[in-house]
This record gives sequence, structure tokens and C-alpha cells, in this order.
Amino acid sequence: MIQDGHQPAELPSSFETASTETAVERAPQEKAAAELTPFMRQWTAAKRENPDALLFFRMGDFYELFYDDAVTASRELQLTLTARDRERSQPMCGVPYHAVESYLTRLLRKGYRIAICDQMEDPKLTKKIVRREVTRVLSPGTALDAGLGQEQNNFLAAYFEVEGEIEKKVPSGAKARSDSASMMYGLKPVPSLKPVPSLKPVPSLKPVPSLKPVPFIENKASASANIEDTYPSSKTTTSRSFDSLRSLRMTGASVGNPVCAVALLDLSTGEFRTAEFTGSSARQQAVDEILKAGSSEVLLAASAELPAQLERIPARTRVEDWVWKRDFAVPLVERQMNVRSLEGFGLTDHPAAAIAAGAVLHYVRTTQKNDALHVDSLRFEEHSTALELDQVTVRNLELVDPLFQGQDDRATLYHTLDVCLTAMGKRLLRATILRPLVDAKTLEARYEAVGEANGDLVRREEIRRAFSGLMDLERLLARLSLDSAGPRDVRALAGSLSRLPGLKNALAVMRAARWRELATGLDTLEDVTARISSTLVEEPPLTMVDGGAIAAGVDAELDELRTISTTGRQQIAGIEERERARTGIASLKVRYNSVFGYYIEITKANIAMAPADYERKQTLVNAERFTTPELKEYERKILTAHERSIEIEKRIVAELRRAILEAAGQIKRSSAAVAEADLLACFAHLAAGRRYVRPIIDEAPVIEAVAARHPVIEQWMEETREGRFIANDIYLNAAGDGPSLLLITGPNMGGKSTYLRQSAMLVLLAQMGSFVPAESLRFGLVDRIYTRIGASDNVARGRSTFMVEMTETATILNTATNRSLILLDEMGRGTATFDGLSLAWATVEYLHAETGARTLFATHYHELTMLAEKLPRVRNLRVGVKEAAGGIVFLHNIEPGAASKSYGIEVARLAGLPTAVIERAKHVLRQHEKQERQSVQVETQVDPVQLTIFTPLSQRIVDRIEATDVNSLTPLQALNLLEELQQELKDKA
Repeated sequence: MIQDGHQPAELPSSFETASTETAVERAPQEKAAAELTPFMRQWTAAKRENPDALLFFRMGDFYELFYDDAVTASRELQLTLTARDRERSQPMCGVPYHAVESYLTRLLRKGYRIAICDQMEDPKLTKKIVRREVTRVLSPGTALDAGLGQEQNNFLAAYFEVEGEIEKKVPSGAKARSDSASMMYGLKPVPSLKPVPSLKPVPSLKPVPSLKPVPFIENKASASANIEDTYPSSKTTTSRSFDSLRSLRMTGASVGNPVCAVALLDLSTGEFRTAEFTGSSARQQAVDEILKAGSSEVLLAASAELPAQLERIPARTRVEDWVWKRDFAVPLVERQMNVRSLEGFGLTDHPAAAIAAGAVLHYVRTTQKNDALHVDSLRFEEHSTALELDQVTVRNLELVDPLFQGQDDRATLYHTLDVCLTAMGKRLLRATILRPLVDAKTLEARYEAVGEANGDLVRREEIRRAFSGLMDLERLLARLSLDSAGPRDVRALAGSLSRLPGLKNALAVMRAARWRELATGLDTLEDVTARISSTLVEEPPLTMVDGGAIAAGVDAELDELRTISTTGRQQIAGIEERERARTGIASLKVRYNSVFGYYIEITKANIAMAPADYERKQTLVNAERFTTPELKEYERKILTAHERSIEIEKRIVAELRRAILEAAGQIKRSSAAVAEADLLACFAHLAAGRRYVRPIIDEAPVIEAVAARHPVIEQWMEETREGRFIANDIYLNAAGDGPSLLLITGPNMGGKSTYLRQSAMLVLLAQMGSFVPAESLRFGLVDRIYTRIGASDNVARGRSTFMVEMTETATILNTATNRSLILLDEMGRGTATFDGLSLAWATVEYLHAETGARTLFATHYHELTMLAEKLPRVRNLRVGVKEAAGGIVFLHNIEPGAASKSYGIEVARLAGLPTAVIERAKHVLRQHEKQERQSVQVETQVDPVQLTIFTPLSQRIVDRIEATDVNSLTPLQALNLLEELQQELKDKA
């Protein structure tokens, strides 16, 4: 949520900051370097490297922010703003290091970019100023947000657009440049790093090019020098790359048909996919894919224009053009996937998609200073492998989010279906809703699995019980890979993995082929579980700061050091008793303080009894303090034992982390198996509890449902006890005699829109592999669902409600096929009556004659019902209404025939309009009904002349004109005829 009307702007890159008034430019840079303190020189260098980020600078137990960063952070986080000097010219604020995560999360959610500058040395071990480095840069798309819902993904998107075709062969020398590029990241894992947030929204900033992978660049010149040093012959290489791809201009201009590619990476789970679109609608499809995924950040080439709809994403990061070159991006993807070619990923013929994926990986590696080893797979999504849903349809059908902000989530299909028991299953359910299947074989396998579990309560519940205790394997693995996991996270991973054998056994007893495939593919990873369990204590601490995470018996030296630490009091007491006996001084004490360490204290009265081997350490008024060689050695062991113990524990945890990451692929495959098993068990549970039935897939383009119900509304009514949902039949057939188009008329609130959405929901559920709420369903697979429902506008971009409606309708008419499902609700009501009626009329004719798609068309234009008599595959349906003395009763059933009235005035009465307005409206309606006579010529073929006339008067005039022999008329007769026609118009008016 952006507060105070603040909108995060597109951010500048680390290279282009000249137009940005940053803190670096305002204070320290105004002074000569010699005038800056060593500390401020460190801060200036770090800020120059990350001018677009809020810099959290570690100082002792606090992260401090200075200058403009401090002003911004204090405003957004409600922190007290202080200053480093009396004149308050150097504003600052800070947060405790142990509580930084909550502050970072708040800034990330507001769209800010954040750089963390940590202390890289122990202050106790250095006499100079502590060395500091930026250890991680987080943005909205790379943050590991602990507050993210289990079902939610946090996608980082890349949008890449070119005109023309990219050469398929990787240019020679790309491998050498790739190897050089791998050195630029400095991918040494940094120990004990905490996740850090995101993009700083500085107002009116220039778009940002790429992130600089070199440390502490002093200026632009040195930045260029570093790049040239990193890439052999970078000047000629970059020049050649630009020349060879000059025709592939990264621009938003509509010149020809562009190739648009999208890459999506959820760093928190490792899910990585890419897609490529071509043709006139490529740009819109690519943008839809990004928006539908709910991306929190989008990467664009520095020279690319921003597609208008991507302005909805507040975090938009510009990455330099050289990153979007094939000879840089493709080898980067190959190296991340650990392959020699991307052919196995289906990307050989889709270079734009591979380049977009490479740009994402470059950004992640640069900001995270990490290999992100859990990102080890990439999926290229073919459009033909899923039922396509654009952003408009996802919104109109309320699939994952309510239509109106703040509305109850129970209005969404996702909430209605979500009885999954694992985080992985919840995310797969959401993904399946947004991308249903179109492969009949895969769907039948799911139907078989769901049917078996539906019919066997005991086995179904055994599978669901096996999910108990299974935490989010994907996110635990991601935290471990990004070096953000603490000992408790690692132990949680072991606890979750320990549940896999039980789940495997529960799946193995099932007979359906899909259940057995999942059982076979589920690796129980018992060796990983055993190693974690034997290495860590049962309840480890949250972090490694104070140690205590490693179990006894793992390391002999660690056990010895712990013995020294735990038996210290007993040993001190033993030394004290022995020295008392040796000296005869009963009041002798062995004590410790942080300044002098361990010492023996003897009062002045007993000073003469002190042995000769005692070394004087401090003189007090009433006592003397001494030390001995034995006490010095013990002190050395005690003081170093704790630090040495922590060092050993960190080494052991690092070794454990490497061992787990070696099995990352197996963990991810097991996680995917768990997710699908949970999804199928969810479908079976819904089928058993809500009387869902197995769909039947037909080769014909048909939808035949008996007693179908709307899954969301039915469940809502049951939960709120508002009555019983009225089931209705649906029949559509795009082949043969049809009907392929249903014209639905009736009053508002009668259920027309529900009937439309219900049809789409049945198809969606069926193509997800779920059973459906009906007595039966036979359907032919749908390639895409279109919706034109409701009214909305985009005033900011000069688009009225009617313009938005027509744009959506144009998309439908231009791209739908006879395998599509189209829902049109109240088309044409945003303009004058006759204009809207004409457009609706022509649209029905076009859908009938040209598209042939299965269509439901709800309307208040009763004149359209005449089309059912003229067009063979059009049928009229109406919403049942019962008229009574006190008004109307909505029956909510759909029956054959056309409605005679819209009952709009009755609905207005129910809404509470004043009685005077209702009565006046009835009077005006009666007057209009007396005058209105309409006759419309239906176009079934393309004729030389089509007459669409709306009044008998105009028809009479046309008849007279047609009967007149123009060639035989004299000029005077023609004038007389024109006068008569004019007079007739005046008389009737």
C-alpha cells in the first residue's frame, strides 16, 4: 500500500544517475574526499554503487540511514529523525539489527529497493575501521517476504520485445564471454546474511539500466572501465552485438509484428518459467501473462518503451541493453541449468524467451551475490498446452482475487476450492486455476485418480493425514540456497522430509495410474533427513549468533570447548578453594570483570601472606588483585572457547548446507509430487463433500450440463445459510444444428450473469482435472475463455467505459476460434440505444456466421430475440420471474424462450428509489411502449443492400422513393415530391 499518494517511480540504474538528486550528490560529494571521515568515505562508496536504493549501513548493533535515505525511511517507517551534527545538516535514523527484518518488509511492500551494507570483520579483532560491503540488494521481486501467503508466489518478471527474428546460432566467442561473465558476479556465499528488501521509489527518476556487478565503483568512468576489464574486447563485442541486432530494436513502437518474451522467477520457491508470443496481439498477451502472475517487479531493457499496462506494477527496473544480448544471456541460462544446450528445455527455436530468462538470472545473481542453486529448472510454456485466460477474464470471473478491493475472499474460485493441506498444494491449485489443461489424456488420468480417492474414504483420509507436519519444502530450500536460513529452518526441513515415507506408503496402496506415478516419483530423502537430525539439536536457536545449534558428538573439539564453558564455575570454585588452602587466607576470592579478566583478590590485612608467584595486577584502597600463570591460561581458554565454538558450529552448518543443496533437485521433485498429490486429494475431498461428478470429455465442441451449479455461490449460500442454489441445465454445440449461441434475457438480479459465469466455472473445473458441481457434464475441450462482463473505464489513458467495452469485444471477435467459450453480458449499453442495439445485433450475426464459438449472450435488448427465428444456431433463454400483486419474485431458473419485459423499474423499486420516481418511470414507460414499433431486416448473407429500419414511418418514405421513377421526373416534380415527404415528417413529429 503506497501512503501519502507516493508512487514508486521507475528507478535509475547504477550507471545512470546524473539526473537523480540522491543523498550522495547532496552532501558528501560536495566535499573533497580528503575532508570526509573514513566512515563517511565507506558510506559514500556504498551509496555510489547503489544510488537508487535505501542504504542500510551497519554500525554496531544498529543499521543506520543518512541524508535523503534517512528522511524517506523516517517518513515511511515512522522513525525519529535525528542528525549527526548540531546544525542538523546530516539527517540520520536507524533500526536495531536484530529487528531489521520487519522494517525491511514494510519498505519492500511499498516498492522500495534496499541495499544492506554489513560489517565484514569482527570489531574486536581489528584496530582500524571495520571493513564494510554491500552484501545484498533486495527489491520487491527478489525479497523473501515472511508475510507472503502460502498460496502466493512472488514473481520477478522480465519483458523483452524485439522486431524481426533472432539468429538461432549462438555467436562465436559467446562461451568465452560467458566464462568471463561468471567471474563478474563474485558469487562467494556470504555467511549469515539476512534477506533484505527492495526498490526505493524516488520521484521522477530516470529508468535504470543494469545493476553493476563490481564493488564500490567511484564514478561512471570507472564503471565502464570495470566492464571493459571484465569482458575481453568489450568495446568491439558490444558494438558488434548492437550492429548484428540493430533490426531487433527494443521499442514499444508498433512497427510490424513484434516477438514478445516473458520470463517469470519466484526466487522464494525456485519456480522459473518463460514464454514467447508472436503476431499482432503478442504485446498484449505478454503483458497479460505478467499481470496474471501477479508480478511484484518487472525488468525491462534500458532502451525499451514501457507497455502502458505494465504501469500497474510499481517496481519497474531498467537493465542495460547489453544484458539482453544472446551471446551474454543464453550462456548464463545454460550455466545455471548446468547444461551445454537449452534444447532440452524447448528453447532452441525461442531465443527471445531464453534472453528474457538470462536477464532475470543476471539481475538475481547481481543483487543476491549468490548462485541461487535452487533455481535449477526452467519451463517453456507453449500456448497450446493450456486453456488461455487473459487478465480481463481472470478478473471478471473472480478466479483468484475479488472483483472489488476489500471484498470478501470467499467470492473467489480459489478460496472456494482451497482445502489443500500444504503450501505447495495451495500454490499448485492457484496455478492450475490460472492455467487449466487442454490435454485429454492428462485430464482423464486426473479424473481416474480423483474418482478412486472420492470412492474410498479411508484411503483418501490416510493421504490427507500424511500431509500433516509437511512444511513449505520449496521455500525452506530457497532460504537455504540464498544463505538466509537459520538452524531452525534447517531443522524444519528435516521434520518435513521425515513425513515423506508415510506419504509414499499412503500413495503406494492406490491403484490409479497417476497415484502410482506420484508414489514412484516421491524420493523420501531419508539420508538427508538423517544427516540433519544427527547434526542439529532438536530445538536449535533461531540464529547462529550465540551458538548451541550443533548436537553433541558431532565434533570432538566443539564438545571439549563446551565442557570448558559449562564447567567454568566449578573450575573457578576449585581454584579458589585450593588457593585458600595453600595461602591460609580464608577471605581470598577469585573474580572476573571485563576490564582485567580473572584475578585473585586479597584484602590489605592479608597482603603479607600472598605467595611470591602471585603477579600484582591492580591496587585498590582496601585490597590487592593478583594473577597466576594457571589463571592466565584458564582465562585464555574460557574467553576463546565461546568464539571458537561458534566458528566450529558455523563451519559444520556450512558443510550441512552444501550437502543439502547437493540434493536440491531431489527435494524439488519430491515437493512437486507432494503438491500434485495434495491437489488431487483436494479435488477428491471436494467431490465427496459437495456432490461433484466426473466430467465426460467429448471430441465435439459441446457443453452439456444437467442441473449445473455455480461452485462459489453454492458454497457461499451454504456457509451463510441463505438458502439453496437453483440448478440449471446448459446445452451448447458449435457443430451441426447447435445451438452455438444462447441469447439470455430477463431482469437484473434474475441470474443471467450467474448463469454465464457458471458455464465458465464448469469448463475451468473440468479442465483443471476436478469433478464439477452438476448431475452430469459432457464437454469438448476449450482453448480459450473470453468474457465481456461489467463496466469499467480507464480515464487516465483516455478510454471511456464504452471504449473499454469495444476494445474487449474486438479482441474476442478477432481471436476467438470455434473451440473457444465466449461470455458477453450487456453489450452495447455504454452508448445510445440504437447504436448499442446495432452493435450487439451485428456482433451476434458475426459470432454465428464467422466465429462459430460456444457463446452465451446476456442482453436487455429484447429486439435481439428475433434473431433466434432467423439464425439457425441461435436459441433464446430467459430468466424465470413470477409477477405478484406486491411486485416480482425471481425464480432464478433458466427456461426456453424470450423475456417480454426487463422489469427494470421493479428492480429499482427493490433498490429503494423514491415512490414518486417509480410512478413517474412507469408512466413514461407506458408512453414509450405505445409508440415503439420496430422491424429489423436480418442479414444472413452479404447482400448488395442491407436495410435495418427502426420505425414504420421511415419505411413508408423509403417505399415511396423506391416506387418513384427518378428518370421521368421533371425538376419541378422532384421538388414537389421532396416537399411532400418533408411535410409528412413534420406532421408525424
